[in-house]
Amino acid sequence: MSKPSLELKGATFTLSVLHINSSDLNAVMAELDSKLAQAPQFFLGAPLVVNLSAIQDSNFNLRGLKELLLSRQLVIVGITGATTVLSNQAKTLGLAIVKAGKQTASPPPAPRQTKVLKQNIRSGQQVYAKNGDLIIFGAVGNGAEVIADGSIHIYGALRGKAMAGAAGDTTAVIIAHSLEAELVSIAGQYWLAENLQQHSSDKSGCIRLNGESLIVESLPL
Repeated sequence: MSKPSLELKGATFTLSVLHINSSDLNAVMAELDSKLAQAPQFFLGAPLVVNLSAIQDSNFNLRGLKELLLSRQLVIVGITGATTVLSNQAKTLGLAIVKAGKQTASPPPAPRQTKVLKQNIRSGQQVYAKNGDLIIFGAVGNGAEVIADGSIHIYGALRGKAMAGAAGDTTAVIIAHSLEAELVSIAGQYWLAENLQQHSSDKSGCIRLNGESLIVESLPL
């Protein structure tokens, strides 16, 4: 018997949720552009579920929001938390209505891999460790990006951008011998250079999540 031309199977995917807290699309656009400018490769082409629970305005321009996100190369796959009026509007725009359901048992995750690099990461370079940790014996220069679905360990100076827990792992950490980063992010929560300087006076450190906030801990390195 020949294989069917299509199959429908259940699957689980990690999606980012974008919370819209204002009906003013100009304000939303300004803040969105600011975030995208900080880590463009991190957000580029990202599928999003848009949470509209803070929007009670039945005249909210959902079509305009969709077009705004598409123009920034972001993709709305559905909305959640919307009023009945906005949910009906979403259906006419071809957007799914996503409802948070009860968690069910899922298969064990694939074994985590570790990517080890013994080199400096220079400006303009990007390194990504998919489904694993990233260990770098060298420096990450200004303008360079290192990304991992797991944790990031840098045995040298971190001067560029480091994004750990890129697939949503909130237990991921960023460890560096010298913290001079342009941007650090764990599971979507991020600090810019000025935030990092405010929270750490030490060169070496471990950045991790404490609830929904980043913290940095000194290390005897």
